Amino acid sequence: MSRWRPPQAKSTAIISPNGYAALEKELKDLWAKRRIVNDALAAAAAEGDRSENAEYIYRKKEQAGIDRRIRYLQKRLPNLTVVDRVGNPNKVFFGASVRLLKNESEEVSYRIMGPDETNTKAGDISIDSPLAKALLKKEVDDEVSITIDNEAVIYEILAIRYV
Repeated sequence: MSRWRPPQAKSTAIISPNGYAALEKELKDLWAKRRIVNDALAAAAAEGDRSENAEYIYRKKEQAGIDRRIRYLQKRLPNLTVVDRVGNPNKVFFGASVRLLKNESEEVSYRIMGPDETNTKAGDISIDSPLAKALLKKEVDDEVSITIDNEAVIYEILAIRYV
């Protein structure tokens, strides 16, 4: 059995103005944090034997994580398209807050956002998710069906709102 895996599908490169500003702030903060970690790494390296120096090993791993995220953001930010308005407010598009009736019994709400700013705890789902893809271009009172764990789940759109 090989370790080869097919490449992941490219995520949609759209984001809200607030999400873009948050990513820019994160990049700026990471550069500031990297300087602090670099100083701590230099101090740990000056202590001597690096092979048994836990502080040095920890700081190297921390620096690698910061560098990885910086590289990702530097590649991702130029490719993002900031979307701040919607063509038809009566249909579901990027940025819509949608109130749904799940299986005719449970009411749920989601906001459709870009993959870089999803937060499931806050009710934000990615535009690349199966539910969001099914909801796109639908109107109030439309029904969509998606399969979750081999079970069909039917959602009815109760309301669409844009902030």
